[in-house]
Amino acid sequence: MSGDDKPYSAACERNREPILAVLRRHFADRRRVLEIGSGTGQHAVHFAAALPQLVWQTSDRADNLPGIRQWLDEARLANTPEPLLLDVNGAWPARRYDAVFSANTLHIMSWHEVQTLFARLPPVLADDATLAIYGPFNYGGRHTSDSNAAFDAALREAAPHRGIRDAEAVDALAQAAGLVLAEDVAMPANNRCRIWRRVAAAA
Repeated sequence: MSGDDKPYSAACERNREPILAVLRRHFADRRRVLEIGSGTGQHAVHFAAALPQLVWQTSDRADNLPGIRQWLDEARLANTPEPLLLDVNGAWPARRYDAVFSANTLHIMSWHEVQTLFARLPPVLADDATLAIYGPFNYGGRHTSDSNAAFDAALREAAPHRGIRDAEAVDALAQAAGLVLAEDVAMPANNRCRIWRRVAAAA
């Protein structure tokens, strides 16, 4: 395939700079990032180029890996290893990461898969790990905008298991995984970038 055949997401192009501004603060002291659901691979090459101290490990389901490889191969960055096959319901990496990033995934997965994702996180997180998740969230069971309400309805019509998640329910999953909310950043287009830090268990 030629470079022109790479998968492309206009949303990734629009949101990459606002997300990067948050990651510059929260990933400044990080070294190894696992991106869950890398999609096209566009975020990975942009963030890895801007944050060269990080090893940015992409991952996704099998059908997305060829497109991710195209973006990585074209960028030829030293800090983007071969993408990993990762389905939250299957095998997870054996190594630990001091940061995890995921964008626009929770509303695509079923709620059971979101629960599985958080339940499977602890073994791959370093003791002081940072988790950053970007996307739309509801608060108090309510949509934050008319556009998010319409988006949620469209998601559920296309696939009933999909939908915008409640921030409080996600926080409960994070807390059960040993994570504490550090910042909840308002982003363009009624999205959020939510940051959690792992709290080491008391001896």
